[in-house]
Amino acid sequence: MHEQFSDQDNHAIGHAGRRELIAWAFYDFANSGYVTVVQTTIFSTYFVAVVAGGAAGVSPGLATLLWSLSVGFANFIVMLSAPLVGALADVRACKKRLLLLSSIGCILMTALLALVGPGDYPLGMVLVMLSSVMFAYGENLVAAFLPELVTEEKMGRLSGYGWGLGYVGGLLTLLFCLGYITWAKHQGMTEAEAVPGTLLITAAIFALAAMPTFLWLKERAIPSSVPLGWALFAASFGRLRHTLQEARRFRDLIWFLITMAVYQSGVSAVIVLAAIYAQQVMGFDTHSLIVLVMVINVTAAVGALLCGQLQDRIGSSTTLAITLVIWIAALIGAYFAETREDMWIVGNVIGVAMGSSQAVGRALVSKFSPAERAGEFLGLWGLVNRLSVIVGPLSYGLINYWSGGNHRLSLLSTLAFFVLGLLLLFKVDEDRGRAAANHSMSNGGF
Repeated sequence: MHEQFSDQDNHAIGHAGRRELIAWAFYDFANSGYVTVVQTTIFSTYFVAVVAGGAAGVSPGLATLLWSLSVGFANFIVMLSAPLVGALADVRACKKRLLLLSSIGCILMTALLALVGPGDYPLGMVLVMLSSVMFAYGENLVAAFLPELVTEEKMGRLSGYGWGLGYVGGLLTLLFCLGYITWAKHQGMTEAEAVPGTLLITAAIFALAAMPTFLWLKERAIPSSVPLGWALFAASFGRLRHTLQEARRFRDLIWFLITMAVYQSGVSAVIVLAAIYAQQVMGFDTHSLIVLVMVINVTAAVGALLCGQLQDRIGSSTTLAITLVIWIAALIGAYFAETREDMWIVGNVIGVAMGSSQAVGRALVSKFSPAERAGEFLGLWGLVNRLSVIVGPLSYGLINYWSGGNHRLSLLSTLAFFVLGLLLLFKVDEDRGRAAANHSMSNGGF
């Protein structure tokens, strides 16, 4: 971070100081442990193998489907409500308050997952759904701060820093969890018996690491005069409806959101089910799986940081096209992988692609969004992300169930999302999309 991250105490749009920028990026550090431990690595494999596995008498294919349904239903709830939450945050200028509430909710539900044991898959599904909903709200709300903090030219860089720091947070959380599991095994516990402790560790790290965000991040937006109560929600819905009606003025934003819905479905399937694939197909145990994901987090952090720099130089669309090609190559490699060594290579290639594609997507939507409607437009971004977490994992889970647990066949559906997403991306004109957002701002919004 250089001169653009100065320590000026400036409340103007696009002129945040160094401390505030770090505080914003640190939320990615804080909440990434939830994704890494609960959705990606430890609890997902624990749910399929133990909670809904042998003790419950559920077949592996059905257990994978139940996990996919849990994540999918949570994101269905968010998909319907996130745009309204974003519009509400804009109308009342309460992004920070809503971010705090959603964070507390996710932390609490993550801690309660420690109570889920063998056969408790209904309780596990409910808690996963609630924690996923709260996590998604927080992800959308913190993203809505981005256009307020830096100018358009620096959004890609800051977004990259955030994603990169997020992967460091996931790595650190996994490191603590690995240390606890190692200690627990020396105390005579099995890996499965140690899982509840890792969930408490994850919740604690989230709570502690999110503190800088709530201490230093400023709410720059000014609330409107809409009164509290039903009128507020009606006004929020009216703004959302107006945004959708005005979609023709932001056609590249809308087209990119469609494109992102496709390729992000593939990303979501990998995030939610890659650990299950590694365990069920490649024979990874919990310890080796954690080590693999820790290394992947390092490569993902590098990918996110490099992507932040690259997209500010050659453009977000071109950078994203490169990452999608990397994704396609990685999944082809995963399909043909036969040994653990093959999976290590594929995993690290996936890490680079994941860090890059996540960072560039958020930045590009921000560039296409008028600053005064950031919450609403980033709410649409959140809606697309949630749709992808329904479509991607659910398609994988259904194919896995119908094929009797054939994970390699399920992987082909994930590959198809990236190929189609790359083709759709060619219709997005980045310069035209940025011009539309700037034109809206220069004319005083809608």
